[in-house]
Amino acid sequence: MALVKAAACELPATLGVPLSRFSSAELRRYVLAQGIVAAISGTTIWRWLRQDAIRPWTRRSWIFPRDPDFAQKAGRVLDLYHRRWNGHRLGPCDFVISADEKTQIQMRRRRHPLCPPAPGRAGRVEAEYRRHGTSAYVAAWDVHRAALFGTVVERISIPVFDALVAHVMAQPPYCSARRVFWIVDNGTIHRGHRALARLHARWPNLTLVHLPVHASWLNQIEIYFSVLQRKALTPDDFPTRASLEERILGFQHHYQQIAHPFEWKFTRHDLARLMHHAGHPQHLAAAA
Repeated sequence: MALVKAAACELPATLGVPLSRFSSAELRRYVLAQGIVAAISGTTIWRWLRQDAIRPWTRRSWIFPRDPDFAQKAGRVLDLYHRRWNGHRLGPCDFVISADEKTQIQMRRRRHPLCPPAPGRAGRVEAEYRRHGTSAYVAAWDVHRAALFGTVVERISIPVFDALVAHVMAQPPYCSARRVFWIVDNGTIHRGHRALARLHARWPNLTLVHLPVHASWLNQIEIYFSVLQRKALTPDDFPTRASLEERILGFQHHYQQIAHPFEWKFTRHDLARLMHHAGHPQHLAAAA
């Protein structure tokens, strides 16, 4: 039993098996071929592995925190979500905006129209399509007011992002706000000190807050993007950019009518636990 479990905890390629992961049937073939057992069923192997919650046929994506300042940068963002900055509570004239770009949105036209569902039949989507290029969606989400802003463009650029910022900052309450914090990732159009200086020079009450590298999961606008993808862009059937733009902005308006702030539960305590499991700070620096 122990040898079978040990084999299940190895990558098949390291054992000379041309697989990316084992199924119970493939694991059975391997242990029989290696003479680990004389006879065994797939059901027995599954039962043995189940005892220790070993499931070699499953997988989970993950990424190691590579930013040496991950905890510091992530902590600032988490504080903003809980209306704190530099150890002090945010005031009523302070606002927090989460912004990002959804790129490479496919404009694909199905060769036959989508068919709605009917009694005893699911909706039907034609498998064949023709490509008509891609578009991008640049959006911003007021974390505490649940306000949405966005535009559909052919491609992202610094002028496109700055135009979104200008659109938001020109209207109340942001135009007269004490501080407006913009949480962004490390994409080219808003990366580093140059972006910070560029935006702050035009809007003195704007503070650009960068996420750690590879930490888009901390950006609340990504939650909205996932909702948009599920509810408005899947399945897709958009012959033109105009039709795609109409769908995205139409959903943006629809969602704004029902939106409320996301219930963000990940705190600094959870961050500390994550960093503890990930390793010590010196290990993070070495991996950067």
